[in-house]
Amino acid sequence: MTKSADPWESGTPYENFMGRWSRFVAQEFLAWLNEPPGRRWLDVGCGTGALTTAILARAAPARVVGVDPAEPFVAFARHTVPDQRADFRVGDALNLPVDSRDFEVVVSGLALNFMPDALAALGEMARAAGPGGRVAAYVWDYAGKMEMLRYFWDAAVALNPAAAPLDEGPRFPLCQPAALESLFNRAGLQAIAQTPLEVATTFQDFNDFWQPFLGQQGPAPGYVKSLAADQRAALEERLQKMLPVQPDGSITLIARAWAISGQAR
Repeated sequence: MTKSADPWESGTPYENFMGRWSRFVAQEFLAWLNEPPGRRWLDVGCGTGALTTAILARAAPARVVGVDPAEPFVAFARHTVPDQRADFRVGDALNLPVDSRDFEVVVSGLALNFMPDALAALGEMARAAGPGGRVAAYVWDYAGKMEMLRYFWDAAVALNPAAAPLDEGPRFPLCQPAALESLFNRAGLQAIAQTPLEVATTFQDFNDFWQPFLGQQGPAPGYVKSLAADQRAALEERLQKMLPVQPDGSITLIARAWAISGQAR
């Protein structure tokens, strides 16, 4: 399989695969932003609501609107975030279903690289924020220290070089500091700042690491789904040999994201 396929069809498998870690990095992102309470927030590409949940818990917002194109994710967020300050909507990042200048902080967590036109999406985010509003995002460091995926793709490509085009490291060059800064500059944002965000991803054992890759949500699980049984078994075996398993069977890796912030003109 060499075709890029990013299935986003169900909230629960995504939570097991990536959501549990994205919730940790969301906390680091909000600590870095350090916005005062009472702000109006927009979460673009809100997915299952990880960042929105963190905003509600940490930032004391007046309200938060979450927008995502995947109806199952929006339904999951509505069900699991029963907070009257939160409003989840199905919508496209390139045509946000919100009024202009209606938000003081517009953010996007782990989604900017999946948008078909990131520059246009930033333009929409700036429109929603209005002059002086803050626009910020973070993306996984796929080519470096998002280690659970780095180990996965290194193993997958070693077994099947044809899988290389699916590797999120080279596939998403946007997920690097220089590319992010260039994008924010081209979008006309000012007062641009960046920082790395790192969290530990600790798995109880290899099964805890491997099972979420069978959930069919996202590029790596989508690739696993495409494999024949013997190919899947070979990949599983190679990963078991590569991962830094501790004497107690646990596996601790690092998940790094790059965060960036700017101000709308």
